[in-house]
Amino acid sequence: MLLNEMDDAQARSALRSCCASTAWIERMIRARPFRDVPALLDVADRALAEISEDDVDEALAGHPRIGDRPDNASSAREQSGVAGAAASVLAELRERNASYEERFGHVYLVFANGRPADELLAILEQRITNDATTERRVLREELAKINRARLLRMLSTEHNADEHADDQGVSR
Repeated sequence: MLLNEMDDAQARSALRSCCASTAWIERMIRARPFRDVPALLDVADRALAEISEDDVDEALAGHPRIGDRPDNASSAREQSGVAGAAASVLAELRERNASYEERFGHVYLVFANGRPADELLAILEQRITNDATTERRVLREELAKINRARLLRMLSTEHNADEHADDQGVSR
């Protein structure tokens, strides 16, 4: 696993593409080397469970609003189902996002994973009725799903690069 072979600066950069929380990244760095992918995902989940609410807020700062123009490739891929939504659905998402942020003080975070805008809007409408404690628990669960998907995508890209290098007779 290339993540195990990276120096700390390289690993921090790679992990930052998965989660913007410095505390989460540092826990992941200290946990290396990872025995295998399940161990990596287990550590990622435990690290997220252990970080403070301020650290979770730092992670949230790395996520654009659902329906806004994504500012990175991961968010763009995850929100791809929103891209073709009707203008009325996007306008409703913007309005409900603002209400959510006013109620909870942070962006609405959901494991979008290509889901259509109307589905994400329905989830938002359900979650906005949560009390603050419940919503923070749900938010951490959604963040864990996002982190896992991004880690797996990173590892898949790494694996594909290794195979491509092997196909070209390049050692890594």
